Amino acid sequence: MDAEWVVVPTDYGIEVGQVLGRPVVIKMPVKAVPPKVERLASTHEIELYYRNLDREKDARDICAERVRALGLSMKLVRVESFFDGSKVVFYYSAEGRVDFRELVKDLVKTLRTRVEMRQIGIRHETKMIGGIGSCGREFCCTSFFQGFDPVSIKMAKTQNLPLNPNKISGICGRLLCCLTYEYGTYLELAKGMPLLGKPCDTPAGQGKVVRRDTLSQTVTVLLPDNTQIEFKNSELEQHRLQQKEKPKSSATDKRKQKQIKTDKRITYSQKQKRSGSKPGMEKKRQEHSTVSKDNADRPKDRTKEKNLKIKEKNRRNKG
Repeated sequence: MDAEWVVVPTDYGIEVGQVLGRPVVIKMPVKAVPPKVERLASTHEIELYYRNLDREKDARDICAERVRALGLSMKLVRVESFFDGSKVVFYYSAEGRVDFRELVKDLVKTLRTRVEMRQIGIRHETKMIGGIGSCGREFCCTSFFQGFDPVSIKMAKTQNLPLNPNKISGICGRLLCCLTYEYGTYLELAKGMPLLGKPCDTPAGQGKVVRRDTLSQTVTVLLPDNTQIEFKNSELEQHRLQQKEKPKSSATDKRKQKQIKTDKRITYSQKQKRSGSKPGMEKKRQEHSTVSKDNADRPKDRTKEKNLKIKEKNRRNKG
């Protein structure tokens, strides 16, 4: 059974296409809803579809010839004609801005319709041309991609992929779009795992993380004796919890000891208040009384010395 032709509404009017597969139920959330089929295409509409294909081919040849004649530094990628023939869109790529005013004038005179020039990037160019990726399947951007998500080298690092440009780059020369597919899953699994190259406390002692496998949830640690041991992340988490509990108990003991000392100080100060003296005053009083006694005894000693001197003087005078 031949594939049926249908009419599908788009942003640029109606388009005619062929059904390539049976209807399927989309269970996963999608960013863009596929266009709905409006109705089956008539024989006239199918003929008009093929006529537009021939028109697009002729317009491409004419445009390529005029680009060479005008010496414009631009690469013609694709030509699309509206289904009703009201406009022809030329997609091209270039390193900078191109002055194509003369080109548009020539195309309008030749094609006798409205002409639009659209500059696209290298990724859109690859999407329009199509091809087979290193995985052996059709380009994602050509088959089902509705748009392009930003891709960074951090995504490759997070997924422990080799940072070889030939391995993580597509035909377009940019980073593979598929690097975004599992990036969120890797971020979720990596939560709670020790970082690569950072110190890590393990049941076997303190070490340094030299390798970690996010999917298998394992961490390889280099110990001070140059031995490498692989631990499950759950084991390291359990060990960290045990280590956290120990400092808490010792901190509690310290707080208790501090509280006991504080209570003792309060009790001592209360006793001093009841006795009507301040801490250290009793000792000062004792020292003061001792000094006073010494000072009181000193005049008596001086009087004795004076009397002895007088007696000695009188004895000499008598002799």
